Amino acid sequence: MAELDAELDHIFPSSVLPPSWAKLVVGFVSLVCFARSYDGDFVFDDSEAIVNNKVAGVVGRADLLGALFFLLSFLGYCKAFREHNKEGTHSTFWVLLSILLGALAMLCKEQGITVLGLNAVFDILVIGKLNVLEIVQKVLHKDKSLESIGVLRNGGLLFRMTLLASGGAGVLFVRWRIMGTGPPAFTEVDNPASFAESIFVRAINYNYYYSLNAWLLLCPWWLCFDWSMGCIPLIKSVGDWRVIALAALWICLIGLIRQALCSEDSHRRRILTLGLGFLIIPFLPASNLFFRVGFVVAERVLYLPSAGYCMLLTFGFGTLSKYTKKKKLVAAFVLGILFINTLRCMIRSGDWRSEEQLFRSALSVCPLNAKVHYNVGKNLADKGNQTAAVRYYREAVRLNPKYVHAMNNLGNILKERNELQEAEELLSLAVQIQPDFAAAWMNLGIVQNSLKRFEAAEQSYRTAIKHRRKYPDCYYNLGRLYADLNRHVDALNAWRNATVLKPEHSLAWNNMIILLDNTGNLAQAEAVGREALELIPNDHSLMFSLANVLGKSQKYKESEALFLKAIKAHPNAASYHGNLAVLYHRWGHLDLAKKHYEISLQLDPTASGTKENYGLLRRKLEQMQKKDV
Repeated sequence: MAELDAELDHIFPSSVLPPSWAKLVVGFVSLVCFARSYDGDFVFDDSEAIVNNKVAGVVGRADLLGALFFLLSFLGYCKAFREHNKEGTHSTFWVLLSILLGALAMLCKEQGITVLGLNAVFDILVIGKLNVLEIVQKVLHKDKSLESIGVLRNGGLLFRMTLLASGGAGVLFVRWRIMGTGPPAFTEVDNPASFAESIFVRAINYNYYYSLNAWLLLCPWWLCFDWSMGCIPLIKSVGDWRVIALAALWICLIGLIRQALCSEDSHRRRILTLGLGFLIIPFLPASNLFFRVGFVVAERVLYLPSAGYCMLLTFGFGTLSKYTKKKKLVAAFVLGILFINTLRCMIRSGDWRSEEQLFRSALSVCPLNAKVHYNVGKNLADKGNQTAAVRYYREAVRLNPKYVHAMNNLGNILKERNELQEAEELLSLAVQIQPDFAAAWMNLGIVQNSLKRFEAAEQSYRTAIKHRRKYPDCYYNLGRLYADLNRHVDALNAWRNATVLKPEHSLAWNNMIILLDNTGNLAQAEAVGREALELIPNDHSLMFSLANVLGKSQKYKESEALFLKAIKAHPNAASYHGNLAVLYHRWGHLDLAKKHYEISLQLDPTASGTKENYGLLRRKLEQMQKKDV
C-alpha cells in the first residue's frame, strides 16, 4: 500500500492538504453528491420496505444495516492493515463484529454473506499476506512443502477463518429457518434469460448482463429503477452486435486475472487479487450461476463491487502515472472523472426525490419496458390524472399483452369512468391469463355488479376469496352485492367477515350500522356502532352513523356529543350539520336546529332533504312567533 501511495503522489501530492482537511473535503463531496435527495420521499420499493413495513424497526432498515455492516468491516480491515497486527487480535474482533452485523443484515438483504466472504479475502491476502502465485505453483507441481507457507501455519488466521465460516453458516441457518427452503417464485418478465430453453441463449445473455453491470460501473449514465419487461431484448444468435460487449468484458477480466496470478511483482499481485475479490465475490449471488434471481440488471448489487472497481481504478492510475511523463494530463483526467461522476450522482439523486421524477427518468433509458409505463401511469392515477394514466397503462399493455397488473389498473379507471364494457373485457382477459389473480377477480365482480349481472358478480367475488382467503375488501364488496339483492343476513355476514379480517375496515362497519338502522334493528345497530368505535375511536364517519342511531333511540345527549365530535373532525360535511339539525329539531332546540340547517345548506345548497326540513322548521318558528304576538 505504501508503494501505491507513493505512485499516487505523482498525480496528487499528499502534501497538498493536511490529513484532517483531506478527510473533510472527501466528506463534503460525499454529502454534496446526495444533497438533493435528503428531504425526498420514500419511493418505489422503499414504500413497501419502510413506509408500509410492520416490522420496519429491523427489516425496513435493511440498507442501513448493510451499509453499517460493510463500513465497520472495512474500517476493521484498514485498522488491522495499518497497525500490521501480526497477532490478529484486532482482526478477530472485526470478524466477530462482521458476523454479528451480518446476522442482522442477512435477515433482510442478500448482501450479508458476500461481505463475510470479503472479510475472509482481505484477511488472507492482506493481513496474512498469502502469495497466491506460490500456492498455485506448488499445487500444480504437487509440491509437498505446502506446509512451509507461512499463512498456513498462522494459527490466528486459521482461527479467524474457522470463526468466519461458522458464523456464516449460523447466519445462513437462521435465515433458512425464517425464510424457508423454497426459492422465491419469479416470472419470465422478471428475468427472461433464465427462462430461455437453450443453454447457449441463457449463457450468452447472462454474460451480456455481466458486461452491462461492468459498463454501469465504468459509465453510470444509463440508470433505471427497473430493467425487466423488455428493457434488454434477448441475444438469440452470435450475429447480434452486442456480443462484442461480453467479449470485451472477458478480455479485460482475463487480463486482470492473469496479472493477479502471474505478475512477478508481489505487490501488484496482492492489490489486483484483492481488487478482483472485492469486485467479483459480492456480485456472485446476482450472477444467476447458483440460483435464478428476480431481475435482469439491478444497480443495488453494484454497491459492494464498486469498492473493488475503485481499488482497481486507483491502482491503474497509480501505475499509469509511474510510466508516463504527462502527469498533469493524468491528474486532469482523474479530476475530470471525479467531477463527471459527482455531477451524475447529483443528477441521479434528484431523480430519487419523488416517484414521478424517478419513473419519468426511466422512459428515455428503457422505453420498451412495460413496467416503466405502468409505474408512470400508476403515479398519475394516484394524483387524479386519469386521462394521462390511461394512456400509459394502454402503452404498458401494448408492450406486454400479458401484463395483468396494467390490465387490472386500466380496468379500474375505465370502471370509474363508467366505460364498463371495456373494463369487463380487460379484467376478464387478466383473470384468463392469471387465474389466481384475486384482485382482478374482485374488480371484475364490481364491474359485473354495476352491469346488473349479479350471479356472475357473486361468482367472481367467490373466486377471488378462493384464491385469497384473507381478503376483507372482497368480503366488503360481496356484502354490498347482497345488500343490493336485499339478502340482508348474507350482507351482514360478509361485512362481519371483513371486520374480522381487518378490524379497522371502516366501510364495512358503517354499512353494518346503516343496514341495521334502516331495517329497524336499532339496538343491534347501536351495539355494532359502539364495538366499531372501540376499535376505531377517531373515525368521524362511525361517530356520525352511531349518532344517527342514538338520535332515533331518543338518546339525545349522547347523540349530540357524537355529532359535535364528528363535525369537529370534519367540519365541512354538510350531512353532519344537517343530521345534527334534525336531532335538535326533534329535541326541541329550535335555534340550534336553525343554525345547523343553515350551515348545512351553505355547504350543500342542493340537499333537498335539508331544504324540506329547514322549511318545516321555519314554518314552525313563524307559527310560534304569531302565537307570542
